[in-house]
Amino acid sequence: MLTLLGIPGALRAASTNRLLLAEARRAFGEAQHTEADLRLPLFDEELEIAEGFPPGVLALHAQITAADAIVIATPEYNKALPGVLKNALDWVSRVPGAAWRDKPVAIMSAADGRAGGERSQYSLRLCLTPFRPRLITGPEVMIANSRKAFDDNGLLMDERSRKTLAELMSILRAEAERASA
Repeated sequence: MLTLLGIPGALRAASTNRLLLAEARRAFGEAQHTEADLRLPLFDEELEIAEGFPPGVLALHAQITAADAIVIATPEYNKALPGVLKNALDWVSRVPGAAWRDKPVAIMSAADGRAGGERSQYSLRLCLTPFRPRLITGPEVMIANSRKAFDDNGLLMDERSRKTLAELMSILRAEAERASA
């Protein structure tokens, strides 16, 4: 069975990006689903030298390493990815072993703005590039006006967005199956 790791770019438990991750899990289909916790200390090399890697960083690195596929749902903060997500990328990059290397990764976003997190996706792609994952380039899933995009049950209401998400998850699944074969 495939393992799908979901990484929410927002810490808030009720964030629309967590709702989007839930929709992605449903669209991905049968798999072992795990979700990352990005509540990590700020990256500080002095902390790393003095105490080693924080347990949360090692856990995230292990989750990425073990995953067959990864989906990241990120909001947009001031025209870029959130600091908590960038901090996690910085920490994981320090741990020996190229956790991201050749991993199929899909990126999506939900944001209150009218572009749906477009710039956060671009900045995230840029930040992921040195790690050499297999980034799925499309279709792009960008949920605009995200506070009004989900119903009371947390389901994505727009049929076009659901179809685009289903296509993205189908491609991600196919990449994961190909890599694990």
